[in-house]
Amino acid sequence: MQRIKRDDTVLVTTGKERGKQGQVHKVLPDQRRIVIQGLNMVKRHQRQKDERNPAGIIEKEMPIHVSNVKLICRACEKPTRVRFRVRTDNVKVRVCRSCDQDID
Repeated sequence: MQRIKRDDTVLVTTGKERGKQGQVHKVLPDQRRIVIQGLNMVKRHQRQKDERNPAGIIEKEMPIHVSNVKLICRACEKPTRVRFRVRTDNVKVRVCRSCDQDID
């Protein structure tokens, strides 16, 4: 089970985007990286591949390592680390370390 999932709100803790919040757009678990919507934007020069992908300079989001972000708890609205708990119905859930509430 992953500590950060798609559509979670996270706070960037290091790098040029430090202090900014965003929603997780994509998770790359094999690389331990995430793509945050609207953050870590870079400009890339692109050739035209077909009619849908025109040539030119495009802006796209690049991945950020998972260790450089903290999950924002929905209950207490604070950046927090994540731990896991097994509920009585044998379901493993993510838990906020600050307020001890289930995130999932």
